[in-house]
Amino acid sequence: MTTANATVPERAVPPLGGFNTTLLRIELRRLLRNRRTVIFSIVLPVVFFLLFGTGKDYSLKNAGHGNVASYVMISMALYGAMLSTTAGGAMVSTERSQGWSRQLRLTPLTPTAYIAVKVLVAMLLGGLSVVVVYLAGTFTQAQMDHHLWWETALIAWVGSLVFAAFGVFMGYLLPSDNVMQILGPGLALLAFLGGLFTPLDQMGQTFQTIAKLTPMYGLSELAHAPLTGDAPGWAAVVNVLAWLAVFAGGAAWRFRRDTARV
Repeated sequence: MTTANATVPERAVPPLGGFNTTLLRIELRRLLRNRRTVIFSIVLPVVFFLLFGTGKDYSLKNAGHGNVASYVMISMALYGAMLSTTAGGAMVSTERSQGWSRQLRLTPLTPTAYIAVKVLVAMLLGGLSVVVVYLAGTFTQAQMDHHLWWETALIAWVGSLVFAAFGVFMGYLLPSDNVMQILGPGLALLAFLGGLFTPLDQMGQTFQTIAKLTPMYGLSELAHAPLTGDAPGWAAVVNVLAWLAVFAGGAAWRFRRDTARV
């Protein structure tokens, strides 16, 4: 009596590793349902802009190719983008703690596509935060040259990719569903060191030296440069690229360790 050798068909990998707009829409909707995320990443930056950028004696003072209100608007848009992209990337922490990411590995969705979805969702949320702050600036006292509205907004949004990578890195490094409560104070400190709340030229030399080594410094310099008319310098570009490499490399490292356990 002979028996045929049973062969298990190899599971075919779907196009783009399973990346699709339906999954993207579901992930974005799930993120926006988190009230804490919406309040801190979208509402809070607008409130800060209205408090510190409008109705003040300095709001209408000249700041290069615009006024101080527009300078504060850019700062708060950066702050919102930083919070939003970090929160979006850090969602992997919640899914790991709940076992959802392990469950997804039983589907045809590839790990690379999974991370790509997380980063893209984070960037979409970051873009929404920038748009909302700029809309608030449009209807209040922010004034600058017309082309600077989209130029500075684009720099703030694209540059926030640094913090999307940071969020994914922290999401794998900190297996907690309260990861943003842990990261929140640190992000506020990074924003302060980056000059979003107080211009660095009003700080001491030692403080400025330390600030130049932090992740928000380069992005803040690049986003404000078109408004002030000051060249950001090579140090700002190196700062952004270096921290992006550090966070992306850290995320890839933790990602490989996480997937190797399954």
